[in-house]
Amino acid sequence: MYKIGYTTGVFDLFHTGHLNILKKAKAQCETLIVGVSSDALVLEYKRRAPIVILEQRIDILRALRCVDKVVVQESIDKIKAWETYRFDVHFHGDDWKDSQVYSDLVVKLEQRGVASVFFPYTEGTSTTSLKQKIYSVMGNAGD
Repeated sequence: MYKIGYTTGVFDLFHTGHLNILKKAKAQCETLIVGVSSDALVLEYKRRAPIVILEQRIDILRALRCVDKVVVQESIDKIKAWETYRFDVHFHGDDWKDSQVYSDLVVKLEQRGVASVFFPYTEGTSTTSLKQKIYSVMGNAGD
């Protein structure tokens, strides 16, 4: 079991995929720190604002037994986060596992003694798919 685990996300339209990652992460560490992306950061790298505002996303995460600490993520730089929180394991969904960005990150974290654990993507559940369903229903609401 790891001592301090760290994971991040937007956690917009919180769903079972988010919960699965957080529960699996907590099962592998004593303390789980969750970085929730600020509205400004999401707008910067996704080019759109989250639907649920930051304060509400934080409230949801703080209410979960599997989350020990919630912090605001103002930068996607995980090395800066490590310098602040000194976690010994980084958790993430495996949808990013084979990307160059995460391959480079895994190496940088390993150099600092940090393990990387990737969890399987929860099939059929994503914020993007939820938004598509909502927009579909809204488009047909007047029919």
